[in-house]
Amino acid sequence: MTAANASTALIVPALNEEDVIGTMLSRLPEALFEVVIVADNGSTDRTAEIARRHGALVVHEPERGYGAACLKAIAALPADCRIVVFMQADASEDATEAVRLLAPIQEGRADLVLGSRRLGQAEAGALLRHQEAGNRVACTLIRWLYGFRYTDLGPFRAIRADALVRLGLRDRNYGWTVEMQVRALQAGLRVLEVPVSSKKRQAGVNKVSGGVGSSIQAGVKILWTIVRLALVRRS
Repeated sequence: MTAANASTALIVPALNEEDVIGTMLSRLPEALFEVVIVADNGSTDRTAEIARRHGALVVHEPERGYGAACLKAIAALPADCRIVVFMQADASEDATEAVRLLAPIQEGRADLVLGSRRLGQAEAGALLRHQEAGNRVACTLIRWLYGFRYTDLGPFRAIRADALVRLGLRDRNYGWTVEMQVRALQAGLRVLEVPVSSKKRQAGVNKVSGGVGSSIQAGVKILWTIVRLALVRRS
């Protein structure tokens, strides 16, 4: 563990990812993170067991929801944590690219760094058409309401731990990532986007974009979160 990364933590929300969680964790660059926290979101398979076998700290959040899992993991962060990185459990992201997210924060140039799949290289099929369309609509709405041009709502991101606490995130499901991005603008955080690559899932189905019903629910929740936070701020 290097001094620069001595207080860097990785959070990985996971739900029934036994086929890929081991591959994802084994690809993490050596000594990049002080602690890896896998937030088991009510899995009924061997996700938690495999994560422990790969050295991860596993916390359990039975309430289904990406935000709920992230909040449970945040509560387990070490007291000296300085930077938190979020990744997916499905091995669709390149773990070595985490250094791109960490560098601007470690160098004092940013508080929140987002991995943009639109700025980077996305493998064919990695982003479904409705995902791309939803991202564009949400990012456009944020630009209209807040004057900041995001290109993606991707989950691969890094943030200063003290800034994360200050944002007071509350969403427990589909609105988690966009709530972080909007509240960061409202709080005046220094936000950067860096290009990252994206691959197709190696196994299973995306819990959000893999089904029509969940995709519609996610889209509605994301747009409502953007508008709601703007209304709350103005009131």
